[in-house]
Amino acid sequence: MIAEALEHLVRGIVDNPDDVRVSAKTLRRGDLLEVRVHPDDLGRVIGRGGRTARALRTVIGALATDGPVRVDVVDVDRR
Repeated sequence: MIAEALEHLVRGIVDNPDDVRVSAKTLRRGDLLEVRVHPDDLGRVIGRGGRTARALRTVIGALATDGPVRVDVVDVDRR
């Protein structure tokens, strides 16, 4: 449910909503949500000074009821 909410939020921000992918992983310290977007939309998701990414993390953290959730915006050129 949290992954779908994050995907919905990110799709509203980007210019290429069909390229948005959110993958969920369960780690020892909590859940990890990785957001992958079109390379042209990476700046929009991160925002100026990281404000948009920080706001997304705050909203998702407030929605999380099962414990800590980490949100990472993955640069597709890096991996």
